[in-house]
Amino acid sequence: MKKIFFVFIFLPLFNFAQTTVDDSLFIHKIAVDILSSDAAYNNLFYLTKKIGGRLSGSTNMYKAEQWGKKVLTETGADNVIMQECLVPHWIRGGTDKTFITYKNEKGQQQRYDLNVLALGNSEGSGPKGVTAPVVRVNNFDDLEAKKNELKGKIVFYNVSFDDTIINTFQTYGKNVIYRSIGASRAAKYGAIGMMMRSMSNTPGNFPHTGSMHYLDSIKKIPAVAMGLDDVKKLNALLDKNISLTATIITNGKMLPDTIAHNVIGVLTGSEHPEQIITIGGHLDSWDPAEGANDDGTGIVQTIEILRVFKALHYQPKHTIHFVFFANEENGTRGGIKYAEAAKLNNEQHIFALESDAGGFTPRGFGFECNDVVWEKINSWRPLFTPYYGDRFQRGGDGADIGYLREIFGTITAGLMPDSQRYFFIHHAPSDVFENVDIREMKLGAINMAALIYLIDKYGL
Repeated sequence: MKKIFFVFIFLPLFNFAQTTVDDSLFIHKIAVDILSSDAAYNNLFYLTKKIGGRLSGSTNMYKAEQWGKKVLTETGADNVIMQECLVPHWIRGGTDKTFITYKNEKGQQQRYDLNVLALGNSEGSGPKGVTAPVVRVNNFDDLEAKKNELKGKIVFYNVSFDDTIINTFQTYGKNVIYRSIGASRAAKYGAIGMMMRSMSNTPGNFPHTGSMHYLDSIKKIPAVAMGLDDVKKLNALLDKNISLTATIITNGKMLPDTIAHNVIGVLTGSEHPEQIITIGGHLDSWDPAEGANDDGTGIVQTIEILRVFKALHYQPKHTIHFVFFANEENGTRGGIKYAEAAKLNNEQHIFALESDAGGFTPRGFGFECNDVVWEKINSWRPLFTPYYGDRFQRGGDGADIGYLREIFGTITAGLMPDSQRYFFIHHAPSDVFENVDIREMKLGAINMAALIYLIDKYGL
């Protein structure tokens, strides 16, 4: 009786341990394959160096779509779907210029050229530009306090990154509203232009662009972001009560919406083909650089999961969609279309994972899920420890897959790499291939592949 009792009590634990060992061994095989392969390097190099920046509606974006279709087919997708969607089509239209003029202590007129980028979706100033005195504001409360001083002026938003916050995405989340609607808030009180501190804590002078939008019925004014060295220059002058006049010259223009595509590679499930797991990143990027970390690395990691599953002859139980989303940067139209089409087709989307936080060393994942699922996922945490991906948290998925969660209640997750260097390059000319550590990017792909494998094997 004692022996029988022992078997019934401890057999479940033995089976669990055996399963964990099997999973650990398979994940190790995933790691060995990804770390030994040149595919990730080659794919990222081609996307960044042969194609480059991929703003929605641009020629490069269409080149990237065709490359995406080709690489997913060659990597082993059962089918590749080009899912049509309408996207915004903003063009920069030329070189953005801004300079300030002022009188030095000797009364001599001085000119200082700023390194700027027009904000995405902003209206250009016209060839003559706009020229006006500068009013510095430190936040929206300060803007309200100075509202009677703003008519005919150029507002300078001096809103610094909070370096005391460890997760830099939290600081970005606090500040991005100034980029988003700062121009309209200033124009409401008669301002004719807007300059802002870039969304960065980077030493140096790279400006960082990004999406903004105008509020209805308020005049559209030109808006630029400047590098941090130039911010220091302006603040040093303004702190001495030196009056500054700025001239902003930008050429941005919003054209009619145009056609783009989500590129979807399909790997059909063997047991539950009707249930879909989505993995993806966004194929578009801002135009000043190559979109290497934002989001070339997410695209390449998505390809790596398909490639390693095929290399290891892993046949998923569920259908997996490998998605290169269109237009995350200035509209998320790709994510919207993907979710709307899924609803129209009565698809079952059980899980979605996005990588859109750079190709840096992985730390873990953010999950949007209920308590039961959270407990199950947490039990897998030790399997991720060898690959630096065991920091699991509630909350934080991705802009493109959030629509699946809203429409279907799909469980979603986002890869969380270390964030300390992300805003050095985010939306800036420095977001290039050379600023990606390929090994760190591969580690992210390993963790993503491990998570997809476990969810596919055990379900949620």
